[in-house]
Amino acid sequence: MLLRRHSSSRPAPQPLVPLQGPALAAVAIAISTANFMQTLDLTIANVAVPTIAGDLGVSPDMGTWMLTSFATPLAVTLPLTGWLAQRFGQVRLFCVSVALFVAMSMLCGLAPTFGSLIVFRALQGAASGPLTALSQALLVAVFPPTRRNVALSVWQTTTFIAPVLGPIAGGWITDNIAWPWIFYINAPTGAAVLAILMRTLSGRDNATRKLPVDVVGLALLAIAFGSLQLMLDRGQNLDWFASTPIRVLAALCVVSFIALVLWEITDPHPIVDLTLFVNRNFSVGTVAVTVGFGVYYSALVLVPLWLQTQQGYTASWAGIATAPLGIAGIVIAPLIGRIQHRVDPRWFASLALFGWAVASFWRMHFDSDVPLREIAANSLLMGAATAFFITPLVSLSLAELPRERLPAASGLQNALRRMGTSIATSVAPTFFERRARVHSTYLVDRLAPLDRAFADWFDGLRHAGFSADAALASIGKTVDAQAHMLALDDFSAVCTMLFAATLIVVWLARYRQAR
Repeated sequence: MLLRRHSSSRPAPQPLVPLQGPALAAVAIAISTANFMQTLDLTIANVAVPTIAGDLGVSPDMGTWMLTSFATPLAVTLPLTGWLAQRFGQVRLFCVSVALFVAMSMLCGLAPTFGSLIVFRALQGAASGPLTALSQALLVAVFPPTRRNVALSVWQTTTFIAPVLGPIAGGWITDNIAWPWIFYINAPTGAAVLAILMRTLSGRDNATRKLPVDVVGLALLAIAFGSLQLMLDRGQNLDWFASTPIRVLAALCVVSFIALVLWEITDPHPIVDLTLFVNRNFSVGTVAVTVGFGVYYSALVLVPLWLQTQQGYTASWAGIATAPLGIAGIVIAPLIGRIQHRVDPRWFASLALFGWAVASFWRMHFDSDVPLREIAANSLLMGAATAFFITPLVSLSLAELPRERLPAASGLQNALRRMGTSIATSVAPTFFERRARVHSTYLVDRLAPLDRAFADWFDGLRHAGFSADAALASIGKTVDAQAHMLALDDFSAVCTMLFAATLIVVWLARYRQAR
């Protein structure tokens, strides 16, 4: 009785309203920093996998489970964020997620065994889901409606820059300090974020309600996203559908996704609100963000891979060649936020997709002698176009939704965006290698002893002092490089077509200028 009386006398939280002045600036910095911190952790550990695996006594192939264990729980908790925010409150959930993320980061650095690292890394990934979705929703909530685009541009900047800086920071920390510090650096950052949020947003939150737990939906969600992430992470190593485990995971993924959709559209309290797709702008915006960002990210992964494996670039020089991707976004994105409310966001998104398509078409015409300055200029165009993409589409997607549905919408959209990114970055290297094999076969077929060009090439190498075997090995290496160059051209052609198709999709959205 006393407990009941005490709980009923507890003051309800005040509504989460837009802020102004120093409080707004402090909250915006804190939320953006939290998003940057968890997004950085998606890639900062990638380059440290061999070192971590060696220190903890496992093979590098086993070490990649450290990445899978982070990505899989993240994929599950992202779409779950809307339900959790209604049940516990956006501010409370965000603060708890930051605290859990920091605690798990410290435990990752202190992990004595590889098994314990996997457990702590999985919990860290689970905490990242609400941080991603709620950082977007909270920024929209605390900024006045007239400055919402500025909030989204700040969020976009942290989302795009962190994955670019992650490998650079991870490599430097691993080489110059020690790999645990890629996790320890989250502690002071997270503590500062918590201190600011508890000071500025204490006592403020959205209204909560006790929702029944959709156990079936939660189980289907975990199976669907978990099996998809495992299939994408292990597919390249296991030769995709030639492997029985990959076929089993694919079947499990398809069946569970279908079951999830059927269950959620009939359940009165779904764990994932699929009715959001009834809203035309949300559907169009989500499809465009998922496809466009996925294709962009696949190029972000594949171009440095090509530079290092085929062009002889070191990791550092490959980073320098593609660094303009991030630099352009940092400079342009905040400017777009200031003027976006005056322009139809579909034009901005179209400009981004057109810029990406032009950059991809330009990359189609690269050859194996392409200079670094041209690669950097191509990256600069890609980065500049990026600044026009996410903010307009997200604002267009969320414009017609009530504020209480923003966490669910943000979580679902971000989950699908991450899914598109995972699919694209897993499929792109496979497409690249298989197209290289096709081109290699075609090129080798043309190298016959009776072919005059081949004979002159071989004789030239022999006269230069090469043995017969060394001459053939040199020719083979050149053929392989040309085959991969042609494969990159094919990949760029596909990117150009997908960007063009996404541009058309953008214009299916409706735009009503705010009054």
